[in-house]
Amino acid sequence: MNRLNYILTSIALLFCVSLQSQEEVVPETYINPLDIDYTYMVYNSSNNISYRSGADPAVIEFRGEYYMFVTRSFGYWHSKDLVHWEFIQPKQWFFEGSNAPTAFNYKDSLVYFAGDPAGYGSILYTDDPKKGEWTPTASISTNIQDSELFIDDDGQTYLYWGSSNVHPLRVKMLDKTDRFLETGVEKELFNLVEEEHGWERFGENNFHPTLKEGYMEGASMTKHNGKYYLQYAAPGTQFNVYADGAYIGETPLGPFEYMKNNPYSFKPGGFATGAGHGITVKQTNGQYWHFATVALASNSHWERRLAMFPTYFDDEGLMYSITSYGDYPLYGPDHPTKAGLHNGWMLLSYKGEVTVSSSQKQVRKSTSTDGDFDITEMPPEKNNRGEITSKVLTDESPKSFWVAEANDDEQWVEIEMQAPGNIYAFQLNFHDEEAGIYTRVEDLRHRFTLEVSEDGKDWKTVVDRSNSFEDTPNAYIPLNRPVKGKYVRYNNVEVPGNNLALSEIRVFGKGLGQKPVRVKNFTVDRQEDRRDAALKWDLVKGAQGYNIHWGIAPDKLYQSWLIYDKNEHFMRNLDRDTKYYFSIEAFNENGISEKTEVLEVN
Repeated sequence: MNRLNYILTSIALLFCVSLQSQEEVVPETYINPLDIDYTYMVYNSSNNISYRSGADPAVIEFRGEYYMFVTRSFGYWHSKDLVHWEFIQPKQWFFEGSNAPTAFNYKDSLVYFAGDPAGYGSILYTDDPKKGEWTPTASISTNIQDSELFIDDDGQTYLYWGSSNVHPLRVKMLDKTDRFLETGVEKELFNLVEEEHGWERFGENNFHPTLKEGYMEGASMTKHNGKYYLQYAAPGTQFNVYADGAYIGETPLGPFEYMKNNPYSFKPGGFATGAGHGITVKQTNGQYWHFATVALASNSHWERRLAMFPTYFDDEGLMYSITSYGDYPLYGPDHPTKAGLHNGWMLLSYKGEVTVSSSQKQVRKSTSTDGDFDITEMPPEKNNRGEITSKVLTDESPKSFWVAEANDDEQWVEIEMQAPGNIYAFQLNFHDEEAGIYTRVEDLRHRFTLEVSEDGKDWKTVVDRSNSFEDTPNAYIPLNRPVKGKYVRYNNVEVPGNNLALSEIRVFGKGLGQKPVRVKNFTVDRQEDRRDAALKWDLVKGAQGYNIHWGIAPDKLYQSWLIYDKNEHFMRNLDRDTKYYFSIEAFNENGISEKTEVLEVN
């Protein structure tokens, strides 16, 4: 009998081990916009406009860890893995927070920092940024707005700056050994050339009826294999086409040559658009990352978020970032082969049917080319069961939003997705609706639960943050293991502000159906203005949208543009004298089709 029990127990253990080995291991992921506790802004407070923002990131590696400095945040963030960030409140800082900050790690001994909102001030330094104690230099440097501090291996120090639709980027040399005094070496470098570079043209989708000059700003320097990559942003932070380009030089002072695959960081389509005014940092394992600014631009044109994209240098020494599906879940930075790339989880919630507990207002906004917003306030609607509905929480627009009647545990949102799927992750994008907060405030909390159901009747709680102490305005919540469902319910407890308000609830996972077939009849018609191109293709049955890829060679399709629903697209972002190559793929909640054959477009 004992032997029989032993045999049965052994079989049971082997069976359990076998089941465990078959369980899917969910790798670490992240998503854009980055899930950090963004600061409420000081500027626009005189107009009673209250909103969070994060822009113009300066990220450095220091002694194996990472520090991220962000415009007017009254401090900075620290991370050990580039995914989980904790805010540090420094003991000495600029009164209104840093503006377009710059930071530099010099030989793992000191961190140098500049970014006074007034455009002048001391350069600070510390050997312990985690502690938050900084020492100012006695020197006062001028013209450090939108600047980049770069110290070369030989100790020579350079300050690049510029933010203008008229003036070029400039550089001046400083003496690091003598209070960063200017040495007298100052030089103009380069300016935008909109008549040749379509992506530098001002406006949403690079179009504006009257203004033709884009803004050049956000200088950043990366040294790689002895080359100097001076990066810059254009054409404006509020636009979906905000991007970073680069010029390459043999010395920090130039001369610099335009990089032919510009813009190297570009994300004009999808939910989180924009990839400009950033910085490129090298991870301890050698992988490069580009941190950039996302144009949320709902409460204000200066309402922004942060994004992180994997970055590479190809066989020609061309720098490029991968932004494809860049606002879907991405493999974490420590993934051995696919860090920063799309992990295959698709959007399950797109155009899901939404009912809500109450509705004070529902608004759709879009960025106008004339400087203001196009605003549509939607009247309340009910379904045939008498439930209040919402069409703005699953439309893949960060500018549309819903505001509940209150901020309490009686408020909820329920989504019936178009088809069931295996749910792996959620992203909750909260909206700031007259929150009345105008500076860095600690002890803000987002408290809620998330439930999933297969039939809309029997519910299972999969996320419980009802007692959370986390401030997560763009909460990203991957599950330890997937759960099957067609319905998702958000139950509010409390969030910052007077009313619960959301711009989007996004549910990611793997659908149970078929991915789309390959796109047919894809054409690209380059216009008389060679900066423009008209693209068309046949609609694919069951597709949510399409992802267009293009670049300067068949094996260098570095850029992409994700669009929903449409089967045509007009782009104005090409370089006039460059030959391009194009391909396209369709996608839905079940996966991504094969790409089309690459088209050569002269």
